[in-house]
Amino acid sequence: MTTEKEMDIKEAFQRAQKGHNNKAKLVASLKNRYNKLEDKTLFHEEFVHYLKYAMIVYKRETAVENVIEFVARFATSFQLPPKPEEEEDKQQEEEEEEDEDDHPFLSFIFNFLLESHKANSHAVRFRVCQLINKLLGSMAENAQIDDDLFDRIHQAMLIRVTDKFPNVRIQAALAMTRLQQPGDPDCPTINAYMLILDNDANAEVRRAVLSCIAMSPQTLPKVLKRTRDIKHNVRKLAYQVLADKVHIKALTIAQRVNLLQQGLHDTSEAVKEVVFGHLVPAWLLRLDGNVIELLHRLDVENCAETALDTLKAVFKSTPAEELLQNIVQLDNRKLIPVDAMMCENVLYWRGLCEFIKSKGDDGDEMLEKVLPDAATYADYLIGYLKAVPVLSEQQRADFNQLELVMTKEFISQQLIHLIGCLDTNEEGGRKRVLAVLQEMLALPQTPSSLVCLLTEKLLSLIPDDQRRIQTVAEIISDVKEPITESGQLVDENESRRQQVQLAEVKVRILEAKQTLEDCIAAQEFSRAAELKDSITDLENHRSQIIQEISEKTQPTEEVHTEKNDPETLLRCLTMCAELLKQMNIKTRTGPTISALISSLILPGIANTHPAVRNMAVVCLGMCALHSKELAKTHMVLLLQIAQLDEVKIRISALRAIIDLLLLFGFQLLSETAVTQAAPPSQSSPEKQDDDGAAAEEKGDIPEDTAQSILVMLSEFLDSEVSDLRTETAEGLAKLMYTGRISSAKMLSRLVLLWYNPVTEDDTHLRHCLGVFFQLYARESRAHQEIVEESFLPTIRTLLNAPATSPLAEIDINNVVELLVELTRPSALIKPSTNTEEVCVHDNLAVRMCSEMLKDPTAPEVRLYSKTLSNLELSRDEAVREDLQTLLQQLVQVVKDRICLRALEKMLHQLADSKDQAELLSVTALQPLDVNADEAATDDPSKSAKRAKRGNAGQRKLCTAKGGRKPSRRTESSEESDGENVPESVPMVRPSRRAKTAALMKTKLDLNPVINQEANVS
Repeated sequence: MTTEKEMDIKEAFQRAQKGHNNKAKLVASLKNRYNKLEDKTLFHEEFVHYLKYAMIVYKRETAVENVIEFVARFATSFQLPPKPEEEEDKQQEEEEEEDEDDHPFLSFIFNFLLESHKANSHAVRFRVCQLINKLLGSMAENAQIDDDLFDRIHQAMLIRVTDKFPNVRIQAALAMTRLQQPGDPDCPTINAYMLILDNDANAEVRRAVLSCIAMSPQTLPKVLKRTRDIKHNVRKLAYQVLADKVHIKALTIAQRVNLLQQGLHDTSEAVKEVVFGHLVPAWLLRLDGNVIELLHRLDVENCAETALDTLKAVFKSTPAEELLQNIVQLDNRKLIPVDAMMCENVLYWRGLCEFIKSKGDDGDEMLEKVLPDAATYADYLIGYLKAVPVLSEQQRADFNQLELVMTKEFISQQLIHLIGCLDTNEEGGRKRVLAVLQEMLALPQTPSSLVCLLTEKLLSLIPDDQRRIQTVAEIISDVKEPITESGQLVDENESRRQQVQLAEVKVRILEAKQTLEDCIAAQEFSRAAELKDSITDLENHRSQIIQEISEKTQPTEEVHTEKNDPETLLRCLTMCAELLKQMNIKTRTGPTISALISSLILPGIANTHPAVRNMAVVCLGMCALHSKELAKTHMVLLLQIAQLDEVKIRISALRAIIDLLLLFGFQLLSETAVTQAAPPSQSSPEKQDDDGAAAEEKGDIPEDTAQSILVMLSEFLDSEVSDLRTETAEGLAKLMYTGRISSAKMLSRLVLLWYNPVTEDDTHLRHCLGVFFQLYARESRAHQEIVEESFLPTIRTLLNAPATSPLAEIDINNVVELLVELTRPSALIKPSTNTEEVCVHDNLAVRMCSEMLKDPTAPEVRLYSKTLSNLELSRDEAVREDLQTLLQQLVQVVKDRICLRALEKMLHQLADSKDQAELLSVTALQPLDVNADEAATDDPSKSAKRAKRGNAGQRKLCTAKGGRKPSRRTESSEESDGENVPESVPMVRPSRRAKTAALMKTKLDLNPVINQEANVS
């Protein structure tokens, strides 16, 4: 170090700007000079003097960044190197006796920076925070600073993390990284970090905090919350932080499942890639690569789909040759032994087979190694399903037994899913699988939770709809009307008693005959006559007993007995619903389906059991989709159910009604007696007038018919039951998007429902309507006109809402911005080619001006006048003249200064655009004048006016386009925070050579500034 050439401060700063210079040599040379100085004060002042030149530059110039890096390395070079542990122990005793200060130069730099952090210039504040960040980051891992200096830095950075400029907040947050105390629940740094994560509007600031926040039980929920951030870059970093810093055991099962469920289905491919490539491998690494253990940590019984997605991610990153090495333990039949079955290994088996099956022909050979033939698997499946116990009511009260049965049912579901991976092209195997599925569906002890899945797999093996209908109808018949024997049951005790009696009679007959022979031999004829009579009686008694036994042992007859218990009906209706779901929509209902409707579905609707009624309503709705005649017949019934039954059944009926209207349209109601089905509504006449707007637009549909349906749907939108309200809103959105309904007031109801604070927790409703508004408005100009018609009614409703209403909490400006964006002509997917059509925003501007003229003193005038400047107005001269006339009238009657300023600005814009249009038209008609440039040069005032007028027209045109995205450079918070940003003016794109020359000119070099100051001094 001592041999390095000494260098003055100015030269060091000049060389530091160049990226190719060795910073270590510069630091060593300047440090050598510093150490030789006895009086360090002049060095300190000169060093800070040159440092200030870099600190006033806000832009991230390469030269300035090099200088900042050099200053940080030079200042931290005075720190003593880390000492071994033995020397540290000895030094601790010395430090207790004698408190040594930090190096004077390092302390001087810190003091200077801390005194400058409150500067008015945001550039200085940014560089102060950046330097403090680099100084603290360049220190050794076990470095120590004075407690007072620590507190001062801490307080200054806590102030700067609330700075107005995002880049300042970013550097302040990074600077506090080493000031965290995760063990302290009241640590101010961690509290500030958590506050930033929750409330900072800038995504880059949130990312900066995520990158440096320490993990603790206190901060973990905040990081998890950022995985649902609105910006994909923040979500991506949050998953990276969780993968690197958080052990899987530190998360609850629900947190693990939510992370995988959201991450694997994220809209951003970058976020998915992080979950695939970082989070899942990190968890596997901490579990020693045991995939079964990972599944156990996810509780697969309650999140099978998420577990399968996770397995798919694992398999994608695993080479093909390793897939078979990590296979679950299969026996020589390629099956999991029954005693070794667990939820995790069966799900792993299913996921592996489905993944290999998805490869197509390339995976056939691998699939044969992990799955047996169809017939073997069918026997294996039915053997396991028959072993699933059926619990009685008393056994269901025992949680252990219930849990065991639920586990067996889950395993059964996975085994049934594996049928889809079997090779059923071979006829024998396919018939065996079909026979097993039919047998399991017909067995009464088959769990109800497996009926739907068994039916689905059965139908997937039968391609023809008619065969499907016939097969399912036969199974339903066997389940609902099983075959039983009509003969009386023989009592075993009675049969045994009769056999004993018969034996006794036979013995007595034998004894009597022997006695008779003895009496005849002894010539006792009177005694023999008596014995002969008794033998006759005994033989008659024996014949009677034999006849009784023969009568009771006659063969019984087989008869069909109908079962009407709720469990049987629900099982039959479930199979029927799955059949209707799998049928082609073009398949008409035949005699078999009609028989099922009359014997099963309609009686099920009248059943007292809610689950049976609900499934019957679902079946009826799907049957009606296959036949318009059925839809006409049963629409009345569905409407009644939608209004009168339990909530779950009403929702099912409402879905059926919406589906029928989507398929057949409101023309279906013209042939149906809807007025008999819909009871008199309790709504006000005003609401009925509003909701009947769509019916008036239908030419061939009776007004009261459509109105009654819309009134019912409108009442459902006001329901306190969130599920019914959500289903209605989704149904109306579908009807409006497909053109079945065209109602501005119904659209207004949906907008108000979307903004209503009551629906804040209903994420499905908010998401559904949010997507619908964008798709609906961008689809066609006619839809934009509907949105325009709903503008004023929506705003009036919000303005007139009472203080106690939830609508009073809605931000009207936000609603206005939404409606303006939805009606923007540039937002259309296919812009209209008809130039004679009036622009939607033109009509909206006229509507707002007319509304302001009605009452110029109304509070909403300020809102309308502000909105006018955000509209994309067309270049139609007639419309602009009308609008200019309205604005001139408004300027005369409006008294509010803010409104007047906005209206006058709008007038000037219209006038400038009109002048620009005239100028363009005159230029187009006149011949080209080669002396035009010279004339402009001679009269600079005219040239300036023309340029100003032209820029105004260009600025207006740029505003009208509106949909153009800002450049990446403008969006980046690294470059600008929005202060003194000039309005962009469209210009001709320069050539690549011109760009290169301009870029070289804009490269900042501090040397001329430093030299100029030196010459002046």
